[in-house]
Amino acid sequence: MSGLLAGKRLLVTGVITDASIAFSVAKLAQENGAQVVLTGYGRLSLVERIARRLPQPAPIIELDVTDADHLAGLGDRVREHVDGLDGVVHSIGFAPQSCLGGGFLDAPWEDVATALHVSTYSYKSLAMAALPLMSAGGAVVGLTFDATKAWPVYDWMGVAKAGLESASRYLALHLGKQGIRSNLVAAGPLRTIAAKSIPGFDQFEEAWAERAPLGWSLTDQEPAARACLALLSDWFPATTGEIVHVDGGYHAIGA
Repeated sequence: MSGLLAGKRLLVTGVITDASIAFSVAKLAQENGAQVVLTGYGRLSLVERIARRLPQPAPIIELDVTDADHLAGLGDRVREHVDGLDGVVHSIGFAPQSCLGGGFLDAPWEDVATALHVSTYSYKSLAMAALPLMSAGGAVVGLTFDATKAWPVYDWMGVAKAGLESASRYLALHLGKQGIRSNLVAAGPLRTIAAKSIPGFDQFEEAWAERAPLGWSLTDQEPAARACLALLSDWFPATTGEIVHVDGGYHAIGA
């Protein structure tokens, strides 16, 4: 077996359609020698259908990252397919509609709490559920959208992503003693299911394509997926708590 991830065992969350960054991660990971286990929640039949488009069959585990029982049983479910994990990909985010599209000032705490639980706290929850399966050299990689700025219409999801970025740094601190890394990839806007659920998100698209120094494709998930693979690989053994921007350079350019 050859490839950047030869022999690696990965748990990949967030595959909903073949336009998902997570799908591209799973596809490239298999092509680079990894054994992939997927998770899904709520629409498992959809995940199963999309998984059939991968180069190799991939088992699917039901996982609700807000369900303590699901998290507690994750290790046993994963061991039905692989004997351990070398990497975990967190590609999970959700916010009720009240939290998006300009509703920042009016969103009730109950909805904000849901957004933070699913999109932020789950990063730690997933990592801890997978920890018994991991050993030194393992990696947790998540996906974010640059939370150093306040973006129109992104509202409480932006706050959740800021929390995610902080959570990754704290995981890096606390898991470093066990030799496990935690890093994020900050992708530019992509036409995924998640983006389509945000009212007005299309206003990002023209500006990004025009201003990104390297240009930017709204339909190409592979650059972000490649960054995830690099961080999951052995080529970044001393990198943790980092955020790698894969956005055509947009984040580096002033208004």
